[in-house]
Amino acid sequence: VQLVESGGGLVQAGGSLRLSCAASGVSVSIYAMAWYRQAPGKQRELLAGISRTGTPNYADSVKGRFTISRDNAKNTVYLQMNSLKPEDTAVYYCNAKLMVWDYWGQGTQVAVSS
Repeated sequence: VQLVESGGGLVQAGGSLRLSCAASGVSVSIYAMAWYRQAPGKQRELLAGISRTGTPNYADSVKGRFTISRDNAKNTVYLQMNSLKPEDTAVYYCNAKLMVWDYWGQGTQVAVSS
């Protein structure tokens, strides 16, 4: 199983980024997929998830700014991030979960300058 995140980088406040999570060994249409982030000195935080049925849910901190989506044909999950703030700076991780199976990607760094 591999989850490979990409799309991170340095962006100015107010800008946008789209993160991708390319999955292999798991199907994004079967697993519950989610995006987390972890800032230095802080706990890993759940940002957004998408269920098997395609229902999204969001943390209050990103609701209205971030959008999670998936492309079943490409077996990829996305996180569109708009109106980025310096406090969004963190390593962003993709997660796939189904019953006892729980997989993580290696993370992609997002840095937002003020």
